[in-house]
Parts: sequence; C-alpha cells; structure tokens
Amino acid sequence: MNGFFAAQSLALNIVLGLSALVILVLSSNVAVKRLIGLAEYFHLSTTFMGVTVVSLATSIPEITAHLVASVGILRGTMDYEIGSAIVLGANIGSDVVQQTLIMGLVVFVTGALSFRRYFLWKSMGPMIGTTIMCLVLGWDRSYSRLDGLILFGTFIAYMYYLYVDERKHYKREDNVQEDSDAPKNGRQVAWWTVITLVAMGVAIFGAQIALNVTELIVVRTGISGSLIGVVLLGVASALPELTTAITGARHNAHGISLGTLVGSNITNPLVAIGGGALVSGYWVPRSLVHWDLPWEAVTGLILWGLLWITQGKLGKWGAFYLIILYFVYIFFRVVLFAAD
Repeated sequence: MNGFFAAQSLALNIVLGLSALVILVLSSNVAVKRLIGLAEYFHLSTTFMGVTVVSLATSIPEITAHLVASVGILRGTMDYEIGSAIVLGANIGSDVVQQTLIMGLVVFVTGALSFRRYFLWKSMGPMIGTTIMCLVLGWDRSYSRLDGLILFGTFIAYMYYLYVDERKHYKREDNVQEDSDAPKNGRQVAWWTVITLVAMGVAIFGAQIALNVTELIVVRTGISGSLIGVVLLGVASALPELTTAITGARHNAHGISLGTLVGSNITNPLVAIGGGALVSGYWVPRSLVHWDLPWEAVTGLILWGLLWITQGKLGKWGAFYLIILYFVYIFFRVVLFAAD
C-alpha cells in the first residue's frame, strides 16, 4: 500500500479517491470522443465502431484499473486478494450496470432503442457467452495466466471476425451522423492520436490513485473489496458508456449506442480481466462466482429474450424492468454477499 495514502486520514483519502474517479471518467471521455472521430475518419460503420473501437475506449477505466492492479500485485505494492477483489468487482459491476441501469436510462432519455435481429446473434450472443466463460474459468476461485490467455485470445479472434464481416458488408450510409466531428486530414489524425494517448495516460494516473485509496478503505474498514468495486467503482467505470450511448442516440446513431453498451460487456471481461490475469493472475471472491457473474448472465438472457419478443425494440416499459433488475441485484448483493 502506498505510504502517502496510509499516512492520511480516512476522510482525506475518500476525497482523494473521489477526485481520482472524476479525473478517470473525464479523461476517459476525452479519449472516447477522439477515438470515435478517428473511427469515422477510417470509414467504420456506427455499429462496428460501437462494438469495437468505442467499446474499447469506454472500457479504459476498467482496463487501466486492471493494468495498474496487476502491476501492483507483481511488484508487491498491492495485496493480491484485495487488489483482485476490487478490480474484478468493478469490472463485473460495470457490466451489470450497463446492461440494466444504463440501458434503461438511455431509453428513458432518448425514448426508445431499436436493435436488428442479426445484432442479437452477432453481438449479444457473444456478450452472454463471455460472461459464462468467465464464470466457468473462475469457478476454481482464481484466474490463472492460462485463463487470461484464453480470454484475451478470444477477444482477438472475435475482433478479427467482426473486421472481416465489416469489410464485407460496410455501406457508407451506415456511417452517416448528424454533426459528425472527425479529423479532416492526416495532420489532424496525428494530433487526435496524441490527445487520445495523453488522455489515456491521465486515466491510468487516476486509476492508480483510486485503487490505492480503495485498498486503504478496505483495510481500515473491513468492507468487502468486491462490494466497493461493484457498487461504487462499477458505476463510476460505466459513466463513459452512459454518456457515449446517450450522445449516439441523440444524433440518431443507434449503432454506436447499442454497440457501445453491448461491446463493452464483451471487452471488459475479455480484455480487462484477460489482460490483467495474463500479467499477474487473480484471486476470485466467492461472491463473484456465486452471485455477480450468474446474475450478469441471467440479466443478459432476459435482455436478449425481451428484445427478441419485441422484435428488437426496447421501449420505456422494458427500460423500467431493466432498472428494477439492477436494484434487485444490488439489494441482494449487499444483503447476501457483503463479504468476500
């Protein structure tokens, strides 16, 4: 644990941790906007952008948190079990938030979202599949480096499949958006790339502070690391997806909204957990395999079934049910699985 944070009062550390979360979210949003523009410059459809480029960008908080935690575990500056519980809880909590609460909020703000049937098979199917994969690999209460290789390798294979499919079916009108903001030439592309890298560097700094503070809170209060990850860090980590999805829907680019929310739930477990496990391996809290991951899989199946029945249209009543599902999840998580 960082000596600077250990020497400060709990109240000051909480303030520092919240400030770090703000920095993490704001810098991630900057990176997201620039990456969306770069994807438009290279003529990628809105749905492909959402599932791949934008979902990776909006997952920066989760990815950077896992990278920082894994390096800390290797160096011995972060406790193996506490660090694992925090980042895994934040990752899985973020996924549940996105496919229930945030999906519902986006619909309430925009009025409705429309899914194509092929989207349910090509994107939502893999989303549910990756959750089940994480549940199976983590059932022995650990993610080994081999598990990490399986998860990360699955992501690479899935991205290759999407890229081949995109080049085969891409139409220019799929990428038309109102008020499109993209670089116009190579110089602007280079400048936007620099801004993106700087923003990601700031996000890593914010993640480092947030993780150090969270570890200290766990040690001093005895609160479950995964519970803090699920309830607090999971919501904070999902804010880039919320703002990106609402912005996309308001500009009539539903592909970005849908692709971002679903794509992030593929990226988070495969890249963040898989990449982190490749670096250091993780200890998996009992609550994650007995409640969080099963609940994420069940809510994903409920969302898929709801969209299939309504022929791909999610209205306000469906959004209301999703939001209720989130609060049911949190209630029983706190009551039944408060400890790791």
